[in-house]
Parts: sequence; structure tokens; C-alpha cells
Amino acid sequence: MQPRSTEPCGAQRLTASLSPLSTPTETELPAPYGLWMEIASSLPQLIASRQLRSRLHQVPSRIPGVLGQKSMESCKHGKVLPRNLAVPFWEVSQRLGLPPILSHADFVLANWKRKTPGDLSGPRQNLDPIISLPGGESLRGFILVTLLVEKAAVPGIKVLRSRKPAGARVRALPRCCHLSAQPLHREQTDYVDPAVFYSVIRIFLSGWRDNPAMPHGLVYQGVSEEPLAYSGGSAAQSSVLHAFDELLGIRHSAENLPADKAPSAFLHRMRDYMPPPHRAFVEEIQRAPSLRQHVLSSGNGKLCAAFNQCVSALTDFRTHHIAIVTKYITTAAAKAKAGRGEPADGAGPPPGKPPSLLEAKGTGGSHIFRFLKSSLKPSWKEESG
Repeated sequence: MQPRSTEPCGAQRLTASLSPLSTPTETELPAPYGLWMEIASSLPQLIASRQLRSRLHQVPSRIPGVLGQKSMESCKHGKVLPRNLAVPFWEVSQRLGLPPILSHADFVLANWKRKTPGDLSGPRQNLDPIISLPGGESLRGFILVTLLVEKAAVPGIKVLRSRKPAGARVRALPRCCHLSAQPLHREQTDYVDPAVFYSVIRIFLSGWRDNPAMPHGLVYQGVSEEPLAYSGGSAAQSSVLHAFDELLGIRHSAENLPADKAPSAFLHRMRDYMPPPHRAFVEEIQRAPSLRQHVLSSGNGKLCAAFNQCVSALTDFRTHHIAIVTKYITTAAAKAKAGRGEPADGAGPPPGKPPSLLEAKGTGGSHIFRFLKSSLKPSWKEESG
């Protein structure tokens, strides 16, 4: 039996949002929310001048809009997000089906615009973030290179949702998987300074779950009297690799770890941070008949070879990712300790000393190397009778 085609509304929105690369229809909130846009558009300057907290206290609590997540106060629970941010942030997030924290969907997928509408020059030259944070050109490069990885994966996503026979889809996928890795290892090191990422950018992406720097989470004043814990923005919240893993039946496990600490549990939790249509697309692939079982039962050597190429392509991608993480976290942490990791001019001052407790943590809260290395040893989804 051939695996059925998967084409929920999420798939159409996922591919349409990035291919062709078209400017989001709205890049600013309407006039009544002008104060929100004014603050959001000036975040780097307000943070550098230490004026952000006072400006945020001026906004009313009943107007939902674009919100910053770094204005905190202390209380008996630890950290508090003030009511005038927490309540509208919570309400907007509930409508979007996303947790109330800066996620990959917020910071990358929905956070870009064309400098010149209609200009079809290279995406890196003609794109800018809509909302920025401290980090200067490195922050811009981080957002746009990550976006280019998503864009490069679009041909593979289109293969996943095509109605072609399974064999044709398997043979087309290896090239698409290799394409996904190209922007990552070609452009990341050109446009993102490791010292800026480690000392500045990473701090704003870290959340308050599995974060030893905020062990008690964050109180959302007016929403909950008890602290809430959410993971920070992470590439693990992208639906791209989740979709490929589900198609190929790949599972990620680690020896000597309880089930709730295994990489597969972390990845599954990251799906809660995807836009609902993206999450639905991944889950639809998960429910489909096994492509791997179809390939194995076909007895077709060329088909098996193409399937193995897909798995190898994903392994290569993750190997490159480990090299990048080594440069941007491990090596950068060592340089910061030695006083040799100062951010470049124009990046803005770091928001404080980089927390040593986060040295081995990804922005999503995972133990980064244990998680990434386990992903290089995929296991397979158990097949039902």
C-alpha cells in the first residue's frame, strides 16, 4: 500500500508563506496600536539606554499588540512580567495558538519584510527583520540566515505533500534535504559574530523553562499567581526537520536517560511552539502509513538507496549544526571566560554578563550537545502489524 498524500491546510500555508518569498501583507499594527509599534521598532535603542522598562509601564493593559518579553520585576516568586504586558501578551498568544513567549515562529517565520517591494534580488540583500533586538548586523544575519534555511527546505516540503507515487517522492528528497543545509553552513559564519550571538542574542532567546538562571519560571501578572515555565525560541520549533523525521520514521533516543528527558520528548514538546497549521502538518505525516516500511517491502534496491540518502542528508545537516553550535556556544563561552569574546562595534552592549549556567544549554533549554549528538544516531519508529 502506498503512503497516502498529506495535504492539510497547514501544508499549503507552510509552503505558500515561503515559496515564492513574498512580503507579509502586514508589517505594522494599525493606528490604535501606534505606541506598541513605536516601542517595538526601537527595542535596541531603548534597551541600550535603559529606558525600555519605563516606556513599557506607559502602555495600557487592555490593548493587545507587539510585546517585549524582557521587562521583569522581582517578587517572592522570583521574576514577574507586569500586568500591562502579561495580560495582552497572554490573550494574543491564546488567539494565535502559541505560548506567550518569543518563539521561532515569532522571531523568524513572521519577522521579515522586503526592503524594496517587488525587488527580486537575493533574499539576503533585500530582506530585513520587522522587529529587531540588540545585536546589530549579527542579529539581522541570524534571523535572515535561519529564514533562508526554512526557504531552502520548501522544495522538500512540496515533495512531502505531493500526490506523486511514494517511489518518486523518495527519489526526489535527497537533493532537497541537502539544499536545506547550504545556507546554514555557508552564511552563518559570514554574517553572525560568535561573540555577539553568545553574549547578546542568545540572552534574549532564552526562556524560563529548564533555565537554571530562572529556575522558578516567570509570573504573568493578571494571568496566573504561580510562575509559568516556557522554553525559549529554538530551531527545534521549526516544522521542517520534524516533518522529514516523521516521513522517514526517525526517532531520537539517548541511553541512560528517562523517557521524559530523552531528545524525542524535548522535540515533541517543541511542537507546542509551532503555529497550529504547521503542527497539524507534522501530525498528519506522523499518522500516515510508514514510508520506510513501504520502501523495505518493495524490494527495490534503488528505492532503498534513495531512502538511505535522505537519512544521510539529515545526518549531514545535523553534523554541520553541531559544528556551528561548537563555534557559537562552546568556543564563544571559552573566549568570554578568557576575556577575548567582546562583541563587535555596533552590536550594542550585552544585557549583562552571559550567565555561566547557560553555557551548555540551547535557547530552548536542552542540554545542547547531549541532544544534538543523540540526533546523529537515529532509531526507527516501531511499525504496527
